[in-house]
Amino acid sequence: MNVVVGITGGIAAYKAVNVVRALVLAGHDVHVVATENALKFVGRPTLEAISRNIVHSDLYEGVAEVRHVAIGQAADLIIVAPATANTIAKIAGGFADDLLGNTILASTAPLVIAPAMHTEMWHNPATVHNIEVVRSRGVTVVGPASGQLTGTDAGLGRMSEPDDIVAAALGVLAPKDLAGKRILITAGGTREPLDPVRYIGNRSSGRQGIALALAAVARGAEVTLIAANLEVAVPESVAVVRVGSTLELAEATTEAAATADAIIMAAAVADYRPETIAQTKIKKESQGDVLDLRLVKNPDILRSLGEQRRDGQVIIGFAAETEPDADALLDLGRAKVLRKGSDYLVINRVGWTEGFVSESNTVVVLNLAGDTVVEASGTKLSVADRILDLLA
Repeated sequence: MNVVVGITGGIAAYKAVNVVRALVLAGHDVHVVATENALKFVGRPTLEAISRNIVHSDLYEGVAEVRHVAIGQAADLIIVAPATANTIAKIAGGFADDLLGNTILASTAPLVIAPAMHTEMWHNPATVHNIEVVRSRGVTVVGPASGQLTGTDAGLGRMSEPDDIVAAALGVLAPKDLAGKRILITAGGTREPLDPVRYIGNRSSGRQGIALALAAVARGAEVTLIAANLEVAVPESVAVVRVGSTLELAEATTEAAATADAIIMAAAVADYRPETIAQTKIKKESQGDVLDLRLVKNPDILRSLGEQRRDGQVIIGFAAETEPDADALLDLGRAKVLRKGSDYLVINRVGWTEGFVSESNTVVVLNLAGDTVVEASGTKLSVADRILDLLA
């Protein structure tokens, strides 16, 4: 898909680099149209290296090929991030005094803007009016969020995070093939407390689960995300239930599963928990050189969900494995999908430097018969869409 990313002159322009990067990693052809002021915040070489295309900024360049019109005509989607108060006013007024304005006016593609400005500017009646105008014309507005602004200011006006912008923008063109479906998704990693200070946990960040939730919302689904100790923020478009331990996850998931059309268990769940939890901090002075811990097995949530499923409910499990051999990895997956009884099992290899925390993922999806039905590699958002194709 041909995506134009317009970057304007605000401090949040540095975050636009990650918008461009996410789109490129998702396989799209990205063309940056930057205002002169935007290039004061982020350099042309950076944008060209990340987008893999020449950055356009001058209204009078490429006159022979009528570039001021051609870029917009060729676009399948236009994203403006950040969209400053000045830029929003110009879009609302139909101004075309720079290349970005011309590109927007010359295009029939969906337009998505991500506002970024100080709180007072966002609440100014002029900006409020301009936002109402662009929304009335079908422009998708993502954010802004609340948080730290420039200087010592904080409040509403911070540009939404790049992943949220990309998910919302791609969602504009996404098929609504999951409309009316209720999907339960788990994400993150459970933690089993040893005492009020320490826990046994894992390195899952929750990125893949959040990507699944974003992609499902974009495709029209009603999503409940049960989140265990996420290391990244959850977009406001996703309803979240927060849990900590495996027992808490089991309780919340069992309750939510009763009304779900599909369940995707992307959370990394602890297999064991401490038999007893100390009510005060365990002191090394009282334990000596060796601390013995007795662990007991946690309930198998995925298997229990399969045993209690409603008619027509689809269940997708996840299996994170460290097995380096591809054939052996598939054998582990085939044994697990039979043992768990889920309709599908997503297998991904994890290790010290892959799987957990990273922005990309490589997965193989098996059905209950052990056949490979999906192989996907790329950003976690693109992988999420491949997995959701099974439900659609």
